[in-house]
Amino acid sequence: MDENLNWKETNDLMKAKGVSPASEFLDVPDDAYTDGAIANEGIKLLEKFSKIEKPFFLALGFMKPHLPFVAPEKYLALYENTAFELAPFREKASNSPDIAYTTWGELRGYSDIPSRGALSDEKQLELIQAYYASVSYVDAQIGKVYRKLEELGMADNTIIVLWGDHGWHLGDHGLWCKHTNFEQATHAPLIFSAPGFKGKQVSNSMTEFVDIFPTLCELTGMEEPAGLEGMSLVPVLQNPENKVKEYSISQYPRSGDIMGYSLRTGQYRLTWWIKNYSDKSAVYEVYARELYDYKKDPDETVSVSGDKDYKNVEYQLSKKMKDYLDRRKFSD
Repeated sequence: MDENLNWKETNDLMKAKGVSPASEFLDVPDDAYTDGAIANEGIKLLEKFSKIEKPFFLALGFMKPHLPFVAPEKYLALYENTAFELAPFREKASNSPDIAYTTWGELRGYSDIPSRGALSDEKQLELIQAYYASVSYVDAQIGKVYRKLEELGMADNTIIVLWGDHGWHLGDHGLWCKHTNFEQATHAPLIFSAPGFKGKQVSNSMTEFVDIFPTLCELTGMEEPAGLEGMSLVPVLQNPENKVKEYSISQYPRSGDIMGYSLRTGQYRLTWWIKNYSDKSAVYEVYARELYDYKKDPDETVSVSGDKDYKNVEYQLSKKMKDYLDRRKFSD
């Protein structure tokens, strides 16, 4: 057998042989899987840092709940009596463009997932349970690291940021994985814990991950470099009712030199699919538009772009989108 297979060839071979399931839960210790080993290493580093009297920066990149959904069996057992339900809306939104959707190729690369077509209800429920089990697994690993921080007496003098790089579709809109500009893919965790600030506060302020760095600069007293796009979230930490920005932006590309830019406010999401976006000298062309009203339609069942009742809303949001794109000049 040819041993010089690239990633795709290896993945295709494993799928053909039926040895790459989307989930796995073995009766093994936590550190038999990657995130448990990462937690152990993080704990070792904290012990090392506790003996050094100077500031430290530690980044731990946990893997779950990315695919595949794998964890020790005990985390799956947590949900053996949980009555999971399918996503309430599993269709394409009315008046939405086809380009907004994917065929969730990342999930289809696994041997227990069909190469095309919808998943059975049974498989969907299995994946949802596996997702939750993976979340509980990584949550436990983060807890181990934090408990060590407490044991070492450093918890009250350490800034902690917990964040995930994207959300996840679990069957809503008939979608799985990420790779979209819908709410499920773009709404992700962002938690700060810092000395001097009240805990267990929840804010509805619009935020972006570009805000993390300027926030850390202010919290640590470091000078903020010029040219940052993000804004410090310290005002939100001081009072969760504060707002530091009017909207947040996400983007995701499609083939054919098309980029989807999505502008999210407290109530609405406007998405523009821009054609030939990489040609910075050209006048951009809006290939397709979407607009969702989360107050009336939290599951994004209908795009109201072009609806006369939303004419002024879409006009105002479009002005903001155009201003953002003009300032960014379509930068990736």
